Amino acid sequence: MSINVLHFHSYSEPKKFLSGALALLMHIMFIAMMVFGLSWKNQPPEGMIVDLWSELPKPVQEPVASREPSKAIPPSEPLKPKPIEPPQPEVPIKPEPRKQTTSPKEITPPNKKPDIELKQKPEPIKEIKPNLEDLKKKEIEERLKKIEKQKKEQEQKQELEKKQALEKQKEIEKQKELAAQKQKEQEAKARRDAEARHAAAQQVAARNQIAGEIAKYKAMILAKIRSRIVMPPDLPGNPVVEFKVTLLPGGDILDVKLSKSSGYSAFDSAVERAIFLSKPLPLPPDPALFNEFRNLNITVHYRE
Repeated sequence: MSINVLHFHSYSEPKKFLSGALALLMHIMFIAMMVFGLSWKNQPPEGMIVDLWSELPKPVQEPVASREPSKAIPPSEPLKPKPIEPPQPEVPIKPEPRKQTTSPKEITPPNKKPDIELKQKPEPIKEIKPNLEDLKKKEIEERLKKIEKQKKEQEQKQELEKKQALEKQKEIEKQKELAAQKQKEQEAKARRDAEARHAAAQQVAARNQIAGEIAKYKAMILAKIRSRIVMPPDLPGNPVVEFKVTLLPGGDILDVKLSKSSGYSAFDSAVERAIFLSKPLPLPPDPALFNEFRNLNITVHYRE
């Protein structure tokens, strides 16, 4: 009975030792994290370069040697328990890196940094060689665009100048037309004024001519009447008698009336007889002038 108890006790002690070692390892890791965490708060992070793996290889576990059951000890000899050695911690096997074209860089762990900043290894920048043909083509296209733009601006400028010149020419022609119209109006006005002056002169000349004609025939009528007066002799002074004579076309006398007596009846009667004896009285040949002689006033002086 005692043999079985000892055997069970010797079998459970390695597990307790393993548990104690794991607990100690966890405490050490926790203290390390606290120390590195505090130092990480005080110092700025430093960059590091690590190799990234798409998947980690599975760790190879060493086969655990099966423990053989302890042989039964003869009851004559006391069973001495063998000291149990602490289990060796499993050393993780570093996975073999994949073959790469470029040699992997060594990982430099940071001095004091709990959080590891992973940076992907920068890919080498490929040198881009410019395509000369594309550059030449692009340069030619830009020059063509610039030339086309300049040509378009020049055409617009020429079109604007042409339009301005046309408007200026139209304005000049309009001014010429206005000047010509004004000149025509002035010339027409001058002609009208000249014609008016000529007409007025003609009218004046005609009136003068008519007046001269009337005066001429009135003098002829008075001379004819005077030639037929039988003057009474020895009248004092120079008495004057006036008659109003109404004539008919052709010079015949329709009526004779005494307008103003001379104060001498003999002289008045002598003049009246001479008027009737002078018919037909001489009249101008223009019938338009007859109205000037229809009612004729005749004044006769005793002495001329």
